[in-house]
Amino acid sequence: MTDSREHTRTEKLLLEAARIFNSTIEYEELNYQILRLVLTAVRAEAALVFRVDHGRPDVKIRYLRDGDETMSVFRRELGAGVVGWVAENREPVIINDPAADPRTDSAIEEQLGIPVRSLICVPLVGKGHMIGVVEAVNQVDGRFTNADLDILEGLNNQMAVAIDNAHLLRELKREALEKDLLYEVGKRLASSLSLNETLDDILSSLKQVINYDVGGVFLVNPDRETVKSIYTVGYEQGVDDKLQLKMGQGLVGHVADTSEPVIVPDVHADSRYVEANPGTRSEIVVPISIDSRLIGVINLESNRPNAYDERSLALITAFASQAAISLERALLHENLLTKKRLEEQLNIARTIQQDFLPRKDPAVPHYDLSGKNISLGQVGGDYYDFINIVKDHTGIAIADSSGKGIPASLIMAAFRASLIAEIRNNYSIQTIMAKVNRLLCESLEPGNFVTAVYGVLDSANHIFTYCNCGHNLPVLVRDDGRVEYLREGGPVMGVTREGEFRSQALVLSPGDLIVFYTDGVTEVFDDKGEEYGLERLVEIISANRRKTASGLLSAIHESVKAFASDHHLFDDLTMVVVRRLS
Repeated sequence: MTDSREHTRTEKLLLEAARIFNSTIEYEELNYQILRLVLTAVRAEAALVFRVDHGRPDVKIRYLRDGDETMSVFRRELGAGVVGWVAENREPVIINDPAADPRTDSAIEEQLGIPVRSLICVPLVGKGHMIGVVEAVNQVDGRFTNADLDILEGLNNQMAVAIDNAHLLRELKREALEKDLLYEVGKRLASSLSLNETLDDILSSLKQVINYDVGGVFLVNPDRETVKSIYTVGYEQGVDDKLQLKMGQGLVGHVADTSEPVIVPDVHADSRYVEANPGTRSEIVVPISIDSRLIGVINLESNRPNAYDERSLALITAFASQAAISLERALLHENLLTKKRLEEQLNIARTIQQDFLPRKDPAVPHYDLSGKNISLGQVGGDYYDFINIVKDHTGIAIADSSGKGIPASLIMAAFRASLIAEIRNNYSIQTIMAKVNRLLCESLEPGNFVTAVYGVLDSANHIFTYCNCGHNLPVLVRDDGRVEYLREGGPVMGVTREGEFRSQALVLSPGDLIVFYTDGVTEVFDDKGEEYGLERLVEIISANRRKTASGLLSAIHESVKAFASDHHLFDDLTMVVVRRLS
């Protein structure tokens, strides 16, 4: 009679199982219903179920306690405890004295929140394949029996097939979602030229299909020496320095160096890991390449160990392929915008600098004066000027600042402004240069400086008084051919506030001339690496000293260009000639 009742009960359970399995194909709902069925079938206090994923070292276990409405989840290493033993050996087991069985897993007891007195565990095998494991904990009557085992084994095939089918359906839906997402992302990326929009699309779209806590896109610098983060999500403020890496440094730097992806189940077990997020336990880094040319990497980190697998790698790789062309296009667009903005700034700076320079050579009785400035780029750090002070007194200045481009032009703007201001307030040349020096010391960053020569031509008395502040030596060629150099002065400007400056007066006779120049004239090299130098400059001046001031400047310029190697990168070139006529 008892066997008949058990047989009838089993039949009812099988019918109920068939009804449940035919009523839902949603994976999580199916697992919930299976757990409720197991609780009822063997009158247990709790039930557990998991599907074996052969590509992962851990398993996701779902469990339900009798009376609960919500299914809970935790993860355990594959092979741990009784469920791990059953999964590995594919044999059912009944344990009515867990304390005496070494296979008992205390972690299960901690997760369930109840003491484990008895358990029954059955492998789920469907269509000849190991699908997973189901376990019942604490039989209400105290002990599990072979009859309970028979019931679970009777339900085994239905549960296994149902779980496997629901999993396959879930995978198909996930694949469809991923394809749709990749398609939509591809359309959005193709229509965007904004770098930030492109990077945001990449990471936000990945978030829909791959769980991560922090992530970022990193670019490899053109010199292939460093990798820098250009867009990140989730990191705390103040970790920017940790996200700027050398090639080969950290997991990101390793992938940038090798162009090979990495999956790290436990970052604390990997010596290459650089901590930027304290909660990170696992990480995946995938290269972004175009035609085998690496341009960057995608880095995702999870606070859960073993968060990423080969499937994650395949999906991120697909995203990286979609993103590569769009990312490079956005970078090129941003570079073009940056270049355009820089060109606009350079044009403005060049206009300002041109306003600094004389529009034409001055007309001074008994003298022929001329200046020439050829900038390396649109702006430079050279400066010359003819300054009208009072009748028959003309200020002559030439200067060169450290550096090149806009920074050098800004330094020179500060020098010019200070010089003009002090010329208006003082007559003594050494006083003017000392005050300009102090002003530059206050305004320039360490390492920046200005070399200059400033003098005043008294055209009525034919006296030139000057101060050379660390500049290239101006060349004075007398009418009879003798050569002198203008050495008197002081140190370079903007370095030390306590520099001492002196001036010297020269009497100019008819036919005498002075050539002022910057290092762009003499520091020019030929194909053999030989420097143009001061000696050649003096020779060309002497050979052309009877020419007009403008003609002499042209002769010097042509000589320097003819001497220079085809590969020589010219510096700014500036010259001034002062020639007494009568």
